[in-house]
Amino acid sequence: MMSEPPIRFTRGVPAVESFPTTQLAECAVTVLAEQGRIVLQYGQAGGFPLLREIVAREVGVDSGRAIIGNGSLQLLDLYARLLVSPGQVVYVEQPSYDRALTVLRRGGARLRGFPLAEDGPDVDAIEQCLKQGERPVLFYIIPDFQNPSGVVLSLQKRQRLASLAREYEFWIVEDIPYRRLRYRGEEPPTLFSLAPERTILLSSYSKLISPGLRVGYTIAPQPLVNELARMAEDTYINASYLNQAIVALFIGKGWLEPQITRLKALYEPRLDATLNALTNYMSDLATWFKTEGGFFVGVTLKGTVDAGALLKLAQEANLLLTDGRSFFADGSGGNFIRLPFCALTPEEIEIGIARLANVVRKAMK
Repeated sequence: MMSEPPIRFTRGVPAVESFPTTQLAECAVTVLAEQGRIVLQYGQAGGFPLLREIVAREVGVDSGRAIIGNGSLQLLDLYARLLVSPGQVVYVEQPSYDRALTVLRRGGARLRGFPLAEDGPDVDAIEQCLKQGERPVLFYIIPDFQNPSGVVLSLQKRQRLASLAREYEFWIVEDIPYRRLRYRGEEPPTLFSLAPERTILLSSYSKLISPGLRVGYTIAPQPLVNELARMAEDTYINASYLNQAIVALFIGKGWLEPQITRLKALYEPRLDATLNALTNYMSDLATWFKTEGGFFVGVTLKGTVDAGALLKLAQEANLLLTDGRSFFADGSGGNFIRLPFCALTPEEIEIGIARLANVVRKAMK
């Protein structure tokens, strides 16, 4: 008898059926035919000029304040090298994106995590640390459909964080790759719009078009952008103009908005399947935030479990999980599970969460 297929609740990758391959192929042919001598050559470190104009126009700033990079994570790595000296404090949400934590630690940061509620991190605790004299270099935050929890930062907390950043002069690094993937509910303003002089905006087209293109961007105050561009040039000269030009043409043809509409129609039933299955199978075992978009639902188990044993039991049940501890700045999180629903069908999601409930019951014994 064949074993059951594995259910992979590991990486938050887009569904392969979401990729607009035919349109991207058309864009690639056109770009190479019409701009081949430009996009196949070295370019300026800031990125393909037309795409810089597009992303800057979206937030109402000059294109000189935008830089296009090899995905937003590489841009975060450059910021960490540029802004953080070894031992300096960096604030993060707890839990937070595991690769971002790795990048910040590699830059020498001493991370302080603030626990998440359903409306974002504990701003009272943040303010208390600031009043006691702690001075973070920056606060890395994913305010919209946070990875890994799915939490959305409330308007009130956005306003308070903007005010604190001004008063205590730290950078807010606002990472918003999931912001356009809102399936229902109202959209709050960005932190960048509330405190543009203290906010570094990060995002990418990985979740909206394709992660394989590796096209991310940042918008920040001009002096900081100039420093970042010099560091980028010394690191990789310039990110791929070919890929950036493909994205720019894709947007220029008016294809991005219909693509986002298709993504919402694809992913919303997967989110619903996740929340329904959690209610049906795990109400007595865990709590979670009922997100309205993005790729993730974060689950916190009510009981104490051995994280290593949980992962092993899950693997034996053909269920692949990410170690929850990797999302926590202080190494806790053994009872946290990130559930990416984006690349699984509703049927796979229900099977996977049913398996997860059985695994958790065994692990809690």
